[in-house]
Amino acid sequence: MTSSPEPTPSAPRDAAAVELRDARLAFGERVLWDGLDLAVEPGEFVAVLGPNGSGKTSLLKVLLGQLALSAGTADVVGMPARSANTHVGYIPQQKSIDEGLPLRGRDLVALGYDGHRWGTGIRRRRKRREVVDAAIAEVGAQAYADAPIGSMSGGEQQRLRVAQALVGDPQVLLCDEPLLSLDLANQQRVSTLIDRRRRSHDTAVLFVTHELNPILPMVDRVLYLVDGKFRIGAPHEVMTSSVLSELYDTDVEVLHVRGRLVVVGTGDAIDALGSAGGLRPGEGVHHHHDGEDDH
Repeated sequence: MTSSPEPTPSAPRDAAAVELRDARLAFGERVLWDGLDLAVEPGEFVAVLGPNGSGKTSLLKVLLGQLALSAGTADVVGMPARSANTHVGYIPQQKSIDEGLPLRGRDLVALGYDGHRWGTGIRRRRKRREVVDAAIAEVGAQAYADAPIGSMSGGEQQRLRVAQALVGDPQVLLCDEPLLSLDLANQQRVSTLIDRRRRSHDTAVLFVTHELNPILPMVDRVLYLVDGKFRIGAPHEVMTSSVLSELYDTDVEVLHVRGRLVVVGTGDAIDALGSAGGLRPGEGVHHHHDGEDDH
């Protein structure tokens, strides 16, 4: 006899995909953000930017039900954020995988399906195979889906992580530095996969990144977090010298170089930001990488 988990309630009609109201997140006396109001509509692509420790990864953890707000509310498709929400897909930071790990690409993808379900049976196994195959096809990974995951390139592994996030047909896709450690070609491939998904399925995307340029043409709005302060708006409204200078409390200049954004600044905060991201003229907007322990 098999058991089934409590089903995820249907999403209310006309609900925002993600909604934060007067949200505050603090650890002791350290306030990451306060009074944050953000409504992300279905199909909207929001980039989450900011230096190390600004709370970008923590924002995703709140929406994943892994962290509780200090105040305010966080809803996902009209219901309070909670863990094991099948309406949510999650793409984690790129990690190196041991070459000897006996895990095939399709096994990695299947974890995104099995994580919310219990039991076995022929029908369930058939359904599992169908949805896993469909997700692998969606990201174009059929050629190496049966290879050991540890033998793949970083770009191939990340494509399969995208497939893992999509296998449950999510309404919200949370992406935590999905382009990290990828070369420019694979950054473009992974970004395009995510953008294509949100356009074809009206999936809302929150995309934490330290490199805005690969996704700039796809972004509807930017949420920029710095030292307890934040700004929300279209890229041309937020990525300006005046806005970033105010957020960093130091002189910052935003340049447009051959269709790319370059941030140049002075003072400890922005200098650390640039050096950590390896910023060089013409190379783009870089943000200090948030590790998994980042608040």
